[in-house]
Amino acid sequence: MHDISLSQARLPATLEIEVLDEFGEARPQAIAAERALTVYLNRREIVTLMTLGADPEALVVGYLRNQGLLVAREDLEAVHVDWEVEAAAVVTRHLPEDLEERLGQRTVTTGCGQGTVFGRLLEATSLHVLPATRLRQSVLYQLLENLGAYNETYRSAGAVHGCALCRQETVLDFVEDVGRHNAVDTLAGRQWLGEAASADADIFYTTGRLTSEMVLKVAQMGIGVLVSRSGVTQKGVELAERFGVLLIARAKGRHFQAINTGERLDLDAIPPRRPGDRR
Repeated sequence: MHDISLSQARLPATLEIEVLDEFGEARPQAIAAERALTVYLNRREIVTLMTLGADPEALVVGYLRNQGLLVAREDLEAVHVDWEVEAAAVVTRHLPEDLEERLGQRTVTTGCGQGTVFGRLLEATSLHVLPATRLRQSVLYQLLENLGAYNETYRSAGAVHGCALCRQETVLDFVEDVGRHNAVDTLAGRQWLGEAASADADIFYTTGRLTSEMVLKVAQMGIGVLVSRSGVTQKGVELAERFGVLLIARAKGRHFQAINTGERLDLDAIPPRRPGDRR
């Protein structure tokens, strides 16, 4: 086997931010890193991947191999990742003869963690100032209870994500799909097509992670509060601060972690402490 020139550009998979919990206390919380990495194959831009950055060289090679863009290991000469420019340069001796056809027929799957258009979408996005929607803790709790009546597919079959457009504690529209981005895209389409009574939505709920793409899509819809039962990523936090989105992560029962709150979160229903609650 010939030697392949590989960079060693691994980065830590987590970092620490400060969140505000349901008791109104600020505390540190580890979150997943999320970094954009644009892949170039023989100087041809292929895709932008969203990744932890824990093993970028292997990720890039595996992606190109699984897409059929790298056929033989012997063809691979170099993989160099540079986080300063968020790029991975891959050099190979041979390209598939049908490369243009392959790139023209790419299918964005329902899988998580890959954003084929993230970089250009972020550059092209020109957002209006989002409304500084206020949220009461009691309203959040009531919304979470109300949402329990909507996840019919998940309860019967599992394996799906759900998203909802809400007006405070009222659920205006709810969609389930096999991928969280499919669900949010469906709601965005309905909102534009006028098929749902969602024009007055001021809160977006998702069962999926609060990643950069999720924050960006919700901001494009003009909604300033994003709630999830799951966690948040580094890039999601960065974009929330940039666009003025209030994030409520890990929202289950009476627990939550609020990020980028400003003066918008009203802690009017602080629950009593129980044995085992964090202090």
